Amino acid sequence: MSSPVTTSPPPPSGTPVGAPVLELRALTRTHGSGIAEVHALRGISLAVYPGELVAVMGPSGSGKSTLLTLAGGLDTATSGQVVIEGQDIASLGRKGIAALRRRSVGYVFQDYNLIPALTAAENIALPRELDGVSVRKARKEALAALAELKLTEIADRFPDEMSGGQQQRVAIARALVGDRRLVLADEPTGALDSETGETVLALLRTRCDQGAAGVMVTHEPRYAAWADRVVFLRDGSIVDQTVSTGAESLLAGVSEATGTNGTGGTGGTGAANGNSGTAGASEAAQ
Repeated sequence: MSSPVTTSPPPPSGTPVGAPVLELRALTRTHGSGIAEVHALRGISLAVYPGELVAVMGPSGSGKSTLLTLAGGLDTATSGQVVIEGQDIASLGRKGIAALRRRSVGYVFQDYNLIPALTAAENIALPRELDGVSVRKARKEALAALAELKLTEIADRFPDEMSGGQQQRVAIARALVGDRRLVLADEPTGALDSETGETVLALLRTRCDQGAAGVMVTHEPRYAAWADRVVFLRDGSIVDQTVSTGAESLLAGVSEATGTNGTGGTGGTGAANGNSGTAGASEAAQ
């Protein structure tokens, strides 16, 4: 029997109107036991709404990637709930979670996770085909996604024939293809130069503006500046969150929230819309 879905707090002032696409409710993740016990997440609560892009920042080991793997159903929480479009994913079972990821969740992994035996276009099309889309339509969608990222020329290349940056962009195209309501991106610009990184963030920003919800882990204030809201983690807890107002103020916020000298570069500001989000505290896999 699934755990009951608890009532979520109302959205903070300035948050997009509508039910949240993603809710994390008092989420914890503990590894090991006894003296070896490690608390990766400690009671995280977060809601992400349609049209909203949330950046997650914090020092290494603060729980950023763990938060994403739990949000995407790739790991199981020790306690708490992950709710996607009103469904507590714990009630879906493994097959149900896999189907939800194919249909509604796009996930960008740090290490790409492309299938070596498939071409770029085939990697992107595969989740759509598994969800019942015809091969012809899935390939058409894949080619369109590659074109958005200026990768048309590598459609028929295999992963070992691509650069690291090209593999990263193919992984991003795979996460965005189809009608994905939730996009989870773990350092999506990590292998990219600044110009290509800005292109990727613009595409992610556009997808959210079209109604998807996005959560992006990043160390770079200039990329976090594309988000509506920035959440700061430290030692598995949310220590602060703020409306994104530009890279310089974000860098200062990182230092204050995490007690460090910042977690990323100090490049120029991104083109964040800043049309939603909130200040305050506590809130694919294919």
